[in-house]
Amino acid sequence: MATTSEQAANALLVRNVTTIGHVDHGKTTLMDALLAANSIISSRMAGKIRYLDSREDEQQRGITMESSAVSLRFKVPDPQSASGSKTYVINMIDTPGHVDFSSEVSTASRLCDGALVLVDVVEGVCTQTITVLRQARLDRLRPILIINKLDRLITELKLSPIEAYHHLSQLIEQVNAVMGSFFAGERMEDDLRWREERERRLAAKREALADEAAADAAATPSGSVNGDTVPDAEADVNDEYLEKDDEDIYFAPEKGNVVFASAIDGWGFRIGKFAQLYASKLGIKKSNFKRVLWGDFYLDTKTKRVINHKQLKGRNLKPLFVQFVLENIWAAYDAIILNPNPEKVSKIVTTLNLKIPPRDLKSKDTRNLLQLVFSQWLSLSTCITQATIDIVPPPSSAQLTRIPKILYPDLLEPTIAPTNKLQKDLWNCDDGEQAFVVGYVSKMFAVPVKELPENKKAAVTVEQMRVNLKALRERAAAAALAATAEANGDSTPTPVEVSNDQRGDSEGKEKEDINEDEDVLLGFARIYSGTIRVGSKVRCVLPKYNNNFPPTHPRNIPHTTTTIVEGLYTMMGKDLVRVDNVPAGNVFAIRGLEGQVMRSATICAPSRQGLVDEEVEGGNNEYILNLGGVLRPIYPIVRVALEPRVPADMPKLVKGLKLLSQADPCVETFQQQTGEHVILTAGELHLERCLKDLRERFAKVEIQASKPIVPFRETAVKGLLEMAPPKYSSKRGLVNGSSVQGLVKFSIRAAPLPKSLLEFILDNITILKRLQRERKNVSGSSAEDEGQDKGDDDDADRERSYDDSGETFRKPTVRPDQFWTALEDVCKKAGGDWDKGIVDRIWTFGPHKAGGCLLIDARKNIKTPNSYASSEALNINEGGVAEGEPGHDFDHHVETGFQLATFQGPLCSEPVEGVAYFLESLEVASEETRSETGAQPNHAQVSGSLMTAVRDACRNGLLDWSPRLMLAMYSCDIQAATDVLGKVYGVVAKRRGRIVSEEMKEGTSFFTVSALLPVAESFGFADDIRKRTSGAASPQLIFSGYEMLDLDPFWVPTTEEELEDLGEKADRENVAKVYMDSVRERKGLFVDRKIVEFAEKQRTLKR
Repeated sequence: MATTSEQAANALLVRNVTTIGHVDHGKTTLMDALLAANSIISSRMAGKIRYLDSREDEQQRGITMESSAVSLRFKVPDPQSASGSKTYVINMIDTPGHVDFSSEVSTASRLCDGALVLVDVVEGVCTQTITVLRQARLDRLRPILIINKLDRLITELKLSPIEAYHHLSQLIEQVNAVMGSFFAGERMEDDLRWREERERRLAAKREALADEAAADAAATPSGSVNGDTVPDAEADVNDEYLEKDDEDIYFAPEKGNVVFASAIDGWGFRIGKFAQLYASKLGIKKSNFKRVLWGDFYLDTKTKRVINHKQLKGRNLKPLFVQFVLENIWAAYDAIILNPNPEKVSKIVTTLNLKIPPRDLKSKDTRNLLQLVFSQWLSLSTCITQATIDIVPPPSSAQLTRIPKILYPDLLEPTIAPTNKLQKDLWNCDDGEQAFVVGYVSKMFAVPVKELPENKKAAVTVEQMRVNLKALRERAAAAALAATAEANGDSTPTPVEVSNDQRGDSEGKEKEDINEDEDVLLGFARIYSGTIRVGSKVRCVLPKYNNNFPPTHPRNIPHTTTTIVEGLYTMMGKDLVRVDNVPAGNVFAIRGLEGQVMRSATICAPSRQGLVDEEVEGGNNEYILNLGGVLRPIYPIVRVALEPRVPADMPKLVKGLKLLSQADPCVETFQQQTGEHVILTAGELHLERCLKDLRERFAKVEIQASKPIVPFRETAVKGLLEMAPPKYSSKRGLVNGSSVQGLVKFSIRAAPLPKSLLEFILDNITILKRLQRERKNVSGSSAEDEGQDKGDDDDADRERSYDDSGETFRKPTVRPDQFWTALEDVCKKAGGDWDKGIVDRIWTFGPHKAGGCLLIDARKNIKTPNSYASSEALNINEGGVAEGEPGHDFDHHVETGFQLATFQGPLCSEPVEGVAYFLESLEVASEETRSETGAQPNHAQVSGSLMTAVRDACRNGLLDWSPRLMLAMYSCDIQAATDVLGKVYGVVAKRRGRIVSEEMKEGTSFFTVSALLPVAESFGFADDIRKRTSGAASPQLIFSGYEMLDLDPFWVPTTEEELEDLGEKADRENVAKVYMDSVRERKGLFVDRKIVEFAEKQRTLKR
């Protein structure tokens, strides 16, 4: 058993790095080169085996679906050390680049201090490149840009060295533009915060000065106060805004944070490599030459001096990077691959002093020869290792800036001073004996029990073989002796005992085989301080734990648990290496969290020995901390209902779904009210992987999956043409209704919301949820009640950007305290009826009290309490009704009816968006109501019928306008060559998508096409487009929100032109009606479908 503390005793020699980038940009191939340098795989197989793609479907599709970790060791020369070298431990995590698996990137970046950002030199900056750069920026990772696939510029695009140089310059500028946009956004937010804080301090200062002046006036005789002596409030407030330097966020080859590479050919370099080669020859210092080797610097052949572009004076000189770097690489490729020339190859090998066997020099496998030459000349593994050591800080330095940002997400400064022992241990990455143990589990992953190191057969050594052979001889001699004794008539129990032992062994093996078929959940973790040991008891702090309350608080009790560490492992791809303990700063896998941790958690213990019984029951709790949850940038949108093929296998399916939801950070599983078991996945590819895992690993039963359930939204608009006259009254959208026996009568009017008002509400959904939660805390029970735990569901919304229905949460545009003022300003800009005190009469939002619909109390001389404003502002008493107003027994039922109507609209029972409902009147027959409500059942009957009547009235009011469906949309990015562009357009148009933009990559024949595609039409889109283009184009689908389908699902041709164009039967199908009918049919609702079509046409039946 290995011991990690022996391998990585010094945290200064540890680096934690993740590889991130767009799909197919070469991340796993790059990892192969590093694994080959560690002798884990053969160097000839590097780039072909894709070692970290351990799943069968990953190998088949050629993409990564799950992040994999590997711990590598590199010996680096160091003249200052006693041994002449240092051994660095680099923990690397390879992540997927496909958009469906973006959550894997989030979980990996949380555990690392640096990132290798790979960009394909031909495809350039893609959608996922921007996403992963933003994630690295949020997590404060130190990035290294790797421009990969440089060989494509030579062999595929046939660029000259000078053209390639300009192409590389533009690519680095594009990446830096992305980084600059991030900095500009942070700068604007920082400036806004500074201004608000300055105004707050000025207001506080003015109040303090006013109080002092009032006190002086009271103490001073009348008429003796000099107004000029009142100090200015702004004089003591710091007026200067400290600008931040953005120089360190950009990529520049001279800084050493840019690597030029070709992972498939096994080579890569930083400009420092060539600066070292040529500095002595040119008589220039290495540091000076490195500074001018990239950029518009040239070598004057006459004076042998480096000049800039201003000193060219019309001369046609090549940049230093072209002359000393690119031309040499181009010459090597030309001599080996493009125009094979053995003489030139021999000259190159001799000049570079490379050791290439003569057999390989004469080989016809030019690709292998190229890899041999470049791997010795420009070793990729050496380059990446040295760049990682130079650029990525060790954990002790990285945690000084990363941990404060995790604990205080709004922190703007690089770091803050620690305030207690826990923070001091975390800041310094202390792994001492008495240091607090704090680790973070970012996700859980499933491993077959038989793959655990303790269940694998150990490799037999020579010494063990000798012992086994000796035991075999002794057993054979004992068997021969027993046979002789039996022949002589003696009895011996030895054979019976041996058979019993063998039977016991066989029974044990059978039992072990049964257990080995199962999966065990391990935690993917990193330890930030202290040392964690096998067998120690630790406390698991779940993401909903509130650091502001002690662990004994009723709110925090359900979110802490204790467990014993059953095993610790160093991850080596799909293999695990068992270790005794893990010191601070390392990435590892932990066993023992199954049943305690759902997806992520913080592991805490007071010391290396773990928890003792006294500490479990109470005592010192300074070591307990919640590092929060992982923000997932992708949200599940594809919903599928599952059932086992054999009904008796339902328990296995339920158990498998639970395992799947723990092992996959982006999947959601739940049971609907109808009893169906549903999974939500990020996309079609993600769905295929989940179903495969359920069938083969977790449930191990045959599963039937329904067609994907795609969410829609319902809304209403004012028709451009003349709409049909109102159905229910003289006023459009006004519906009158009543409860049973007409005891309660009401009028509700529906009207479409202005677009600006709807967008404002949708942008600030999270603020509505927060206001609702605060309102509940003020008017409801205290924090000590057990019911407080229900509010934790709202806290979880901070950890993800979507809700259970797949609706996205946008970034708020205003602060919570400014919400109502900003809403009033938006209503004033909308004008019309909206500029008449609407905000003061807002009753509630819907659906779920936080959505794109409004319920407005338009009754005269009656004001209903706003559900979201504070009780102090509304003067709410304990009964929940504004003081001074008569009690309304049925207001709550009206609100419930509104929530029901907006949650299930009239078209196909999908949520409603963009409609306001005005309660014009609510009349209660007072005398009859008092007599009828004396008995509880009668009151329940009235209130129940009122909710139903309000729901139906809201639905009918929407239908009185021109109803519309809103489709869930994907933004689709496709990179395709010119010759297949037409086929791409054909596939997009066939699936009712539309092209938004197209842009040609400069210097290439590739187009980047952006399109919008309905989610309902996207299934099979990727396969279809690959088939049509013979694999030359591959789409990336990202959910972009909802878009209105401007077509009335109830439209039929009526005018003379429409009848002439479409005929009386309207043979052209109504797309909106097709979508609506498909959803209604799936939900079991009535579908108005023609039984007989084209009845007048003759039918001749075969005899």
